[in-house]
Amino acid sequence: MSITPESVRQLLGSEDLGDRLRAVNQIRELEPAIAFELIQIAIADGNSRVRYSAVSQLNTLGTQNLELSLEILRDRLLHDSEVDVQAAAADSLGALKLHSAFEDLEQVYHKSPEWLVQFSIIATLGELGDPRAFELLKEALTSDNGLVQTAAISALGELGNPEAVALLSPYAADPDWQIRYRVVQALTSLGGAEAKAILATLVDDEIEAIATEAQKALQSV
Repeated sequence: MSITPESVRQLLGSEDLGDRLRAVNQIRELEPAIAFELIQIAIADGNSRVRYSAVSQLNTLGTQNLELSLEILRDRLLHDSEVDVQAAAADSLGALKLHSAFEDLEQVYHKSPEWLVQFSIIATLGELGDPRAFELLKEALTSDNGLVQTAAISALGELGNPEAVALLSPYAADPDWQIRYRVVQALTSLGGAEAKAILATLVDDEIEAIATEAQKALQSV
């Protein structure tokens, strides 16, 4: 049976959860303009799994109407009852580079008690590329959650502010090898003499992957 807008719309209106989840997956097969219209139905679904899948698709479909996508994603970020959906909304806001949402992302980061939401916000700020994110990422470096810390390190590398090199320097000696690895990657992106000096201290790291990445980085920084 072929997938059509009408068949997908029918599945989206089904009482069966499996049908509605299948519909969200089938939306990927439709023309983007039609898919964008139908995904909005799924985003309003009463089941969080359907909403999560739908909101996640906005990271690409949202280009059909950035203004409306901003409105939808802001609403899910601020008001959805499920953490996963809020996190997906943050991811999509960054992917679409919706800079107008920065203050909302900052607000939710400070108010949410959920590490997953905080992690998603910090991770997406590098992709968002808003210079205002620097101070928030600096704050996230001191998070008690290691995953939030590593996300902040990566995002600082993506953001490209050279002031981040000094902030990252202490983490080059962090006992967590995953943090040291992210530092290498971030410093490679940031570049400059100070970054090169820090990378030189990591070429003999006890973790081979870190030493190898640092050596490669020195050849490109």
